[in-house]
Amino acid sequence: MEDLLYDVIILGGGPAGLTAGIYLSRAKINTLILNEGITGGQMSLTHEIANYPGIESISGYMLSRNMQKQAESFGCKILSNIKVTGFDFSSEIKNVTVENRGVFGAKSVIISTGGKSRELNVPGEKEFAGRGVSYCATCDGDFFRDKEIIVVGGGNSALEEAVALTQYASKVTVVHEFDYFQANKKAVDEAVNHPKIDFVLNSTVSGFYGSQSLEKVKIKNLKTGEEVEREIDGVFVFIGYVPQTEPFRDVLNLTERGEIIVDENMATNIKGVFAAGDCIAKRFRQITTAVADGTKAALNITEYLQS
Repeated sequence: MEDLLYDVIILGGGPAGLTAGIYLSRAKINTLILNEGITGGQMSLTHEIANYPGIESISGYMLSRNMQKQAESFGCKILSNIKVTGFDFSSEIKNVTVENRGVFGAKSVIISTGGKSRELNVPGEKEFAGRGVSYCATCDGDFFRDKEIIVVGGGNSALEEAVALTQYASKVTVVHEFDYFQANKKAVDEAVNHPKIDFVLNSTVSGFYGSQSLEKVKIKNLKTGEEVEREIDGVFVFIGYVPQTEPFRDVLNLTERGEIIVDENMATNIKGVFAAGDCIAKRFRQITTAVADGTKAALNITEYLQS
């Protein structure tokens, strides 16, 4: 029988949750991470991370595994690929219900549920998800070896993954809604100067079409309104993330965008409930900022539990 009562339950096993798990477990605080997806969250889907201090280059998958191993080495319990079906934060002991596992209790909770890929919400997108439409270059890039693909987006993720996808695809077309990029200069220069990449600016993909799998898209010029059809083998969408906070909408204070509002101690409006990572209201979302959030949440919870 597994333990059902912990000092801290962490909801989400991305970089914020794993970092908090490392700090808390190393401090001999009995900690459980409940993670509905794969450990590492969005970080684990990143092809290459080249801006993590002290590590010249590493895949998101490997960095996720290293963080998980480190947390577990200090005694942190991690349950992944589970489904949280309910929670109750109203009493001193916070309860979280997990499908087929029972009810877990803890004196404190960290919500680090992160975000999910933002969708275009255009005709055909859901129908062809996994059949030509993807949100993860690391997961699906190899399926498009020697094929032509489109990358939608103009931020760091879009341009960096466009370059990464050139190792598989014969041609990559970046479709972006503006005539400028929100990415850093290094990412822009690398993409613009790559011989396999071209660009369609002031435009977006307005529809996905095909039979058993994706065969073509419509690309809409946002200035003229003109739409053209283009045959394509695959489309990768990298237009940001939305916070995964819907279950907490009637419990925690959220922004209009659904981000959890926290104070400087990473505390929410409920005593004993903290939040960290991409699910909170903040300006910058990077692995390093998520790690910092997780560190602050863990240290403040340590003080909270001692008091």
